[in-house]
Amino acid sequence: MLAAALVLAAAWPAAAQDTLQPRVQDGKFVMRDGEGIYKNVCQACHMADAKGAQGSGKYPALAADPRLAAAAYPIQVVIHGQKGMPPFGAYFDDDQIAAVIGYVRTHFDNHYAGAVKAEDVHALR
Repeated sequence: MLAAALVLAAAWPAAAQDTLQPRVQDGKFVMRDGEGIYKNVCQACHMADAKGAQGSGKYPALAADPRLAAAAYPIQVVIHGQKGMPPFGAYFDDDQIAAVIGYVRTHFDNHYAGAVKAEDVHALR
């Protein structure tokens, strides 16, 4: 499913794309800000309110999630995937992963201090 999204996003004309559609170049997402990445990629499963969903699969909530307290945990999950979540490490660079994790750790009733840096992500690749 991720591959299909990449192909479709790359095939859309630039004029038809807006900030709510992921832009892809050379097989990688080009969005840079954490909120944009969340809204374009993550919320498809974790929902706009980050409370997760259940249906043909279970998509865990990220809202008020104590597992996000230690930044290493979400970094590992985003890079390498876990259970039904695909690995996104090949599609996002270190800055993008740090941005989206920083966004989730400070929104959706999460109040975790300490910025996630690209160096933190790089160290866990």
